[in-house]
Amino acid sequence: MTTTERHIDQQLFEILETVSDPEIPVLSIMEMGVVRSAKLVNGIVEVEITPTYSGCPAMDVIGDDIKSAFKAKGYEAKVDLILSPAWTTDWITTKGRTALEKYGIASPLDALADKEALLGNKKVVKCPQCGSLNTNLISQFGSTACKALFKCEDCLEPFDYFKCLK
Repeated sequence: MTTTERHIDQQLFEILETVSDPEIPVLSIMEMGVVRSAKLVNGIVEVEITPTYSGCPAMDVIGDDIKSAFKAKGYEAKVDLILSPAWTTDWITTKGRTALEKYGIASPLDALADKEALLGNKKVVKCPQCGSLNTNLISQFGSTACKALFKCEDCLEPFDYFKCLK
């Protein structure tokens, strides 16, 4: 890869960093890990994205937002949805996990701990408000299908938990 190609790739990723996840506006789509690739081909930016789960309604909005972000910078963009391999919460960046917590959404646990928490066997989901582990599952589904609703028994606040997807 030439210096010019690296510079163009960096520009494309900087533009993508400005596109927010429509369901969690404190995260960029880069922090969520939905962007698979971005490259300039014959004057058109080709972006590949993967949904957080099959049928995610936010993907159309994300595609439109990507095209708008590039148009504002003078580029035409094409967005392709890539389903395999499936998105995993492992793709959320460290910066993204921190932003989730600050926003009031508990970030995903590992797969085994997640299963135990969602079955009510262990109270391992940390409250993003006060940090307590004294939390209970209220509903398998929160504000979106990829989140569950928990309640902290110490500060009494309800909060979303972003489910681990592997």
